[in-house]
Amino acid sequence: MSQRFIKLSPWSHALIHKKRFRLFSSSFTTPYLLLGTTLKNDLPDGSDVRDVLLFDPTKEEMLTVPNITFPEEVAGSRQIGSARGWGIFSNDHDRSLCISDLYSSLGPKSTLTMIPMPSLVAVYSNQTNAVWNVAMSSSPSDQDCVVAIKLLDRQLSLCRPHSNMRWTNVGEILAENNLQKLENSTLMYSKRERRFYLPGPGGNSLYSWDLHLKKNKVPSFHELMFRDLPELDDSEWKLLGWCCRTEHLVELASSGERFLVKWYAQRFFSSSHEGSNYTTRRFMVFREKKMTEGRYMHYTEDIGDVCIFISMSEAFCVEASSCSGLKPNSIYFIGHGFGIYNVADTTIHHFQAPEGAPTSFKDPYWLPPSRI
Repeated sequence: MSQRFIKLSPWSHALIHKKRFRLFSSSFTTPYLLLGTTLKNDLPDGSDVRDVLLFDPTKEEMLTVPNITFPEEVAGSRQIGSARGWGIFSNDHDRSLCISDLYSSLGPKSTLTMIPMPSLVAVYSNQTNAVWNVAMSSSPSDQDCVVAIKLLDRQLSLCRPHSNMRWTNVGEILAENNLQKLENSTLMYSKRERRFYLPGPGGNSLYSWDLHLKKNKVPSFHELMFRDLPELDDSEWKLLGWCCRTEHLVELASSGERFLVKWYAQRFFSSSHEGSNYTTRRFMVFREKKMTEGRYMHYTEDIGDVCIFISMSEAFCVEASSCSGLKPNSIYFIGHGFGIYNVADTTIHHFQAPEGAPTSFKDPYWLPPSRI
């Protein structure tokens, strides 16, 4: 089941009073969560000025980046995806799209980059509301960058914004093969193999596409074989079977090591809110090992110095030792709750709300350090 809106507050109920900070560096040295913006002034040219609100997970503090000018193309648009720190924005009036490094260029000496994209309406009628996630082969400022967008209905399209201003629809292959239950699978790009990957139903397989869109639209199929599954009671396996589950394939940029993450969320009903919601039950992490017989996924409770960040943006890995304050062997997540999952002992630390933080927000995105 798709959960795109954070209906309940993702924070822990306790409110802690923290100071606000201002970010003056032109690049991020640690991952931040984009909480939203506060409008300050509308300008005559259609642009506006806002304060940008970020959350620092290493200090559990909110950072306010003041007086950021949002150009007209972004001011009149909504963000529909994020990858590599870049946002993709959709204008609901004319359905135009653009990519910008707005949130990774917040320093006083930074130069904002805006890259136009073809409208999705030419491929799917009125489908920009159903974007599940976005992945990119490299920084969109690179001439050879390929941008991929996955929609909720299993549709998948790719585009080279600097050389071919049109979308190539490769998702039709999935529909023709009657592949179901891919709505919750998240797209990622493997720098090691120069391919886009999408986990198959249940995370038991992978589909991949290379970057030569005109030559080959048919995905490659990769069967996964699982080893060393966790020892759980039958009742726990049964409960996990009833959970909502999403699959995320992530790759450590420095080494190319890959992990498959299965995220289990349990449904609950709230007496103080209408309807139901989901809370994180647990994660399972599998380390990939490629052998002559195929791809093996070994369950692990030790990913070493690695931290995995999962949100509505393309998932990514960071080495904890490269960012002061990060907890190694952990998953930083937002969606079904908001916190840090300890891979070793399966415990969850829930973040508490800094003073002035939004109580709820839509489609929050982790922003990676500028150097990854």
